[in-house]
Amino acid sequence: MAKASDIVWHEHTVGREQREQRLGHRAAVVWFTGLSGCGKSTIANELDRQLHQRGCGTMLLDGDNLRHGLCAPTESLSVEHGEEFATRFGLGFGEMDREENIRRIGSVASLMASAGLITLTAFVSPYRRDRDRVRRVVEQGGRAGDFFEVFVDTPLEVCEQRDPKGLYKKARAGEIKHFTGISDPYEAPENPELTLDGGSGQSPSELAAEVVALLLQRGVVR
Repeated sequence: MAKASDIVWHEHTVGREQREQRLGHRAAVVWFTGLSGCGKSTIANELDRQLHQRGCGTMLLDGDNLRHGLCAPTESLSVEHGEEFATRFGLGFGEMDREENIRRIGSVASLMASAGLITLTAFVSPYRRDRDRVRRVVEQGGRAGDFFEVFVDTPLEVCEQRDPKGLYKKARAGEIKHFTGISDPYEAPENPELTLDGGSGQSPSELAAEVVALLLQRGVVR
């Protein structure tokens, strides 16, 4: 069996700088965080559209979408891979499972930034330490200032009123355990690069434009 010490980083001939030059912009990770129903996925999707219109190379990683594959729950994996495999590699929604979920996504986001892309993510990611760890991974793989934490600050009562997936109703009824904002905590960012007021009535387009303005100011896009 190979040991961890046997794993050596392999340098690529084509580097990140060359990829950025070809795309015409800096690579970055824009990490949307906030309660379920706060609007982060909708805003990230609109931001993706606006950046694409500017000719930027982008990729959007959405929490629900990644749970269909890379971060699939145990019950989804057991059908094809069996119970032992599913128990070992499937992810639930407890604190440790969420930590691994964000670790995997952070690594993927860092790889996409290495490809020169502006990578957008939309995850509840409720714990500060997990988000801070992703920031370190992204910046160690690139440069300081590559990670933009965007907090979609929407009051819990507004998220519950929206409840687009009916999850709050189930959580209040005790049908969903470890639900952020109800039975599990959400640790709001202390120093995000940007805070968006998700309960202000602004449109997703207007809120996404605020992120574009930040990326212009920081020299990610022109």
